[in-house]
Amino acid sequence: MKTRLFAAAALVASFTAPAFAVDEFYVVQDTSTKKCMIVDKKPTVTTQTVVSPSGTIYKTHAEAEAGMKTVKVCSSN
Repeated sequence: MKTRLFAAAALVASFTAPAFAVDEFYVVQDTSTKKCMIVDKKPTVTTQTVVSPSGTIYKTHAEAEAGMKTVKVCSSN
């Protein structure tokens, strides 16, 4: 009985763990303040626009930080 319970718990954990992992980062600019920032979800509001080259999706926050330094509209702020 304990083995089945453990197996079921492991199965549930294997499906829910990836849902909590963040593996997408975007460099966006606030259209009103012109400030750039890094977000972990693609913007769905019109007050933010993706400014990374060709809408690049970064895998880590560090990659996004490095990418933000190369974007002209971000480096001029």
